[in-house]
Amino acid sequence: MVLFLALTFVATAIAAATAFIIFWPLALVHLRDRHPEVRPDVGEFAFLNPKALRWLATGRYLHVRDSGFTGLATPARIALLVIVGALTLAGLLWLVSILFPGFGG
Repeated sequence: MVLFLALTFVATAIAAATAFIIFWPLALVHLRDRHPEVRPDVGEFAFLNPKALRWLATGRYLHVRDSGFTGLATPARIALLVIVGALTLAGLLWLVSILFPGFGG
């Protein structure tokens, strides 16, 4: 049962990754086209840039006063946080299954 729940969390992370792949590039294009002054905050090749992902995850994108951009960045942020949380929980459940083989039978 524990490994089933771990796989469920992996499936949740995959679904969130799909949402992230949809919304984050759209948000970056909007940012590039309408707010070039923010480009130094996210850096080059911002799609998987750790600096840009940290900028998104911490909510610093909310300083950009554009409802079109925040409407795209907010689902990307939620998806990013769900990916991290779901993979963390899947890893913890996998570790529990290794350390306690009879747990959750």
